[in-house]
Formats: sequence, C-alpha cells, structure tokens
Amino acid sequence: MAQADIKLGSTLYAFTNEFHQRKYDFEGLVREVAKRNLGPGLEVVGFQSFRGFPEISDDTAARFKDLIAETGLTPTCLGINADNWIRRDYTMSHEESVEYQARQIRAAAKLGFPVLRYQYAAGPEAIRELAPLAEDLGVKLGLEVHAPHSINHPEVMAYREMYGQVNSPYLGFIPDFGSSARTIPPIYLDYFRSRNVPEDVITHAVAMWHEDSDRFAKRVRFLEWAKEINLPDSLAAEVPIIFGLFSQQPLSNWLEIMPQTVHVHGKFYGVDDSGEDPSMDYEGIIKVFLQGGYRGYISSEWEGHQVSDEDGFEKVARHHQMLSRILAENR
Repeated sequence: MAQADIKLGSTLYAFTNEFHQRKYDFEGLVREVAKRNLGPGLEVVGFQSFRGFPEISDDTAARFKDLIAETGLTPTCLGINADNWIRRDYTMSHEESVEYQARQIRAAAKLGFPVLRYQYAAGPEAIRELAPLAEDLGVKLGLEVHAPHSINHPEVMAYREMYGQVNSPYLGFIPDFGSSARTIPPIYLDYFRSRNVPEDVITHAVAMWHEDSDRFAKRVRFLEWAKEINLPDSLAAEVPIIFGLFSQQPLSNWLEIMPQTVHVHGKFYGVDDSGEDPSMDYEGIIKVFLQGGYRGYISSEWEGHQVSDEDGFEKVARHHQMLSRILAENR
C-alpha cells in the first residue's frame, strides 16, 4: 500500500460569511487564505467565484494564475454544478447535461485545477461520456460522497460500477466527512433553540438521527411526526436539515474507495477548546486515511455559516491546528 501524503488546504466555501458580508471580494479571500497560512491547497466553487462561469475569458484565467503565483497557493479542486433542473419548467436532456458539464471541465483546465468536484445528479452515463475529455485535459473528475449518501448507497454504487467498466485514472471520488459524523454538531442544536424549537422536538430529532435506519426516510418520518404533534410548519421545516447534512457511515468504509480518492472535503462545524471536533471523529478519520495511503489534499470546509455569522477564518485556523496535531501524532 502506498505511503500516505496528506496535505492541508481550504475551500473558499468555508468563508461564505465573509464573502456575503462584503468583507472580501474573491481575490481578497484568496490573499487572506495565504496571509493566514490556511493553504497551501486552494479549493474554489466555480459559480460562486467566477463571474460568467463556466465561460472563462483569457483575461480571467491569466489574472487567476497571476494571483496563484503571487500567493504561493496550489489550486486543488474546482467545484461544479449539475443543475439539471436549473429551470423550474424544464429538465436538461442527457445531451445538454453532458455539454453543460463539459464546459465546466474546460473551465477547470483553463484555470489550472487538476481535480473537479461533480455532483451525483450528473448521472453515471454523462460522466462516462465525459471521461475522455477529462483525460485529454488532464482534469480528474471526483464524485462528492456527501451525506446522506454512503459509499454503498445504490446511487453511489452505480458510479462505482461504471468506474470499474471505464477503468480510467481520471474518474474518482471526493469523500465528505459529513457522511461520517458521530453526532449532530452543537452549532445546529444551538440554532434550533434560537429559533424556539421546543427541547422535546430537538431531543426526538437527535434520537431519530442516531437510529440505524434508512437515512433518506428519516426526513419524511420526522415531518409526519411533527404534523401529528401540531408543530408549526415554520419550525418543522428547520429541523430536518440534520438528516441531509450528516450521516453515520463507518469510518472504515472509506477504505473501499481510497485508491480512487482524488480529493477530500474536511467537513467540520467547529473545534472546541480541547482541540477536538465534537461531531466528527477526526482522530479516527485521519488514521483511516493514513492507513489507506491517501495522497492528496484535505480542504477544510466549515459549513457552520448556514446557521451562524461567526468568522470562518478563525474556524478554519482551529481546524488546521487540529489536523496538523493529529497528523504529527500519527507519523
């Protein structure tokens, strides 16, 4: 088994608060990542970061490459969208979907990203057709394995089977650690309380989350229960997010796709004063990825901005400190 070589980085998605609050523009975010030593890896979401994406002008590409040279960061991964239902009255045809994503692959290559994160809604057959383009451009395509999916869910298995048939080193996976949570992040429970969700409702939802049952069915079951107890719709709509953002896949399962892992999303929601993430077993996760011989970047991805206005840079800095400590202890 190959010797692991894990490097750290950040995704600009972690700094959504700072971006939305207009504290930084795109280039300012990149410079701040470098200034705070939160690289060297830099992950970017295409539609969030480049005006007119996926059309990338020669000037935009040149400016981005100059920015990378200035900051000394390393482009690691570009996030793209499937967007099959971007129009409410229309679903893209297979041919349109292939072309839509082909344009985004070309954008990744033009900007200098070696890996592209795509979404499962793309469909295995579209990705099969796009594999030759990815090889020609030298861009690896990584399916994000994100909660509530697991590596053995039928929708992910369809990709695994297609990968086996195509047998291309340019087709791979991007594990998202939200699929391997051990409990609900405290930041979400605090948010529910701030929204005046009753404590017994929170307790019931957390207990349901911990059940060993169909992850996709839990949301429906919760909403049915909420209706039975006459929970106001405004509150009932808040809580089910926990069934889609975090799930309980065993850490060892990641080993099954480790040889095809092309990038990693280090999803987290906070590091406490003891230097641990209460909702993700990072000690166990990192040991699994070291055992599996993972060679590549982990992008620190703080997603707490969905329910908090806190500073993403401070959160990611604590996450890097935690990862650096765990890696040092396990070398």
